Amino acid sequence: MFENKEELKNKIIYRASYRGTKEMDILMTSFVSSIINDLNLTELNELDFLVNLDDECLINIKNNILNDKISFTNLIKSFQKF
Repeated sequence: MFENKEELKNKIIYRASYRGTKEMDILMTSFVSSIINDLNLTELNELDFLVNLDDECLINIKNNILNDKISFTNLIKSFQKF
């Protein structure tokens, strides 16, 4: 299980760093780096979902505009405050 958790963390870090726009790369990399070591496996899966959303959806989340596929979790709250 530890290997799976580490693999997931590496996947999240990579995805946060290579999003397509430099601004979102910086925002997501900073956010992920600040919280990733404090998350359990369930929260890591939520973070994986978050970093795989498109940039427009992330901007909407940041601006407190949530759609049907996004549930308001502590991770989302943390991202909005970041």
